[in-house]
Amino acid sequence: MSLLVVGTVALDSVRTPFGNVENALGGSATYFSTSASYFADVRLVAVIGEDFPKEHIQFLKSKNIDTRGIEVQKGETFRWKGEYGYDLNEAHTLATHLNVLATFKPNIVNDYKNSDVVFLANVDPDIQLEVLRQVKRPKLVACDTMNYWISSKPEALKRILKEVDLLTINEAEIRQLAGEASLVKAAKSVQAMGPKTVVVKQGSYGALMFNGHSVFNAPAYPLESVFDPTGAGDTFAGGFMGYLASTMNFTEESMRKAVIFGSVMASLNVEAFSLDRLRSLDYKEIVGRYREFKSMTHFEDI
Repeated sequence: MSLLVVGTVALDSVRTPFGNVENALGGSATYFSTSASYFADVRLVAVIGEDFPKEHIQFLKSKNIDTRGIEVQKGETFRWKGEYGYDLNEAHTLATHLNVLATFKPNIVNDYKNSDVVFLANVDPDIQLEVLRQVKRPKLVACDTMNYWISSKPEALKRILKEVDLLTINEAEIRQLAGEASLVKAAKSVQAMGPKTVVVKQGSYGALMFNGHSVFNAPAYPLESVFDPTGAGDTFAGGFMGYLASTMNFTEESMRKAVIFGSVMASLNVEAFSLDRLRSLDYKEIVGRYREFKSMTHFEDI
């Protein structure tokens, strides 16, 4: 089934204790799309500048991602520069240049409007709303957000939350959004804003899913080597939403499987800089790590 995503396609400069890259392929929609492409047909909506390297578009196409929704505008591509210390759960932003993203008004390709599943990746909530106005009766709508939009556009964010079925968000952001220290209370507060399901990304500690009145906790995969956590949350969302789009099954059981597939994709992504680990990934590796998750978390009843 078809999966539509709107978000950023960017050029990232990242430094970690284990190396650095300059102007590497990045962006929320890029990580999401590449991850989701292993499960479903992905339609990508974003904006880039005239400076965006053509080889990156070719890479996306090589993953069978539909790139007709990527607009090329005069100016420079969105850029982000950041660094991580040994606490890889926290990124320190050094520079953000919106460039063409500052004036982006998405115009959805006609056949994109009938997409079955829609994911509104981390962008301005007004852009998310504009996309949602253009699509026709999707069966599942999910979104992501960040602390910047929670602080700067709270009313627009609340409007979009009323329209979505599911929210992915990190631990600090959900506490900020809800004004609650307790994750359980925060999740209940956010669910009251609209999304029935809330998935809290906890970085190297795993993920929590609040779905109705149930809670599902998945650990992070124990890795020997982590090189670059940039895009891990978007890669998680791609695996999560990609699996759901592949099955069109939104039951509790299916969503729990989706959390594990999201965790699998995120754990693979952080093993190299940018999207290098996902470039040559084989689906057998995904299935193998999924089974390792199952084995790692299995225990017998009393």
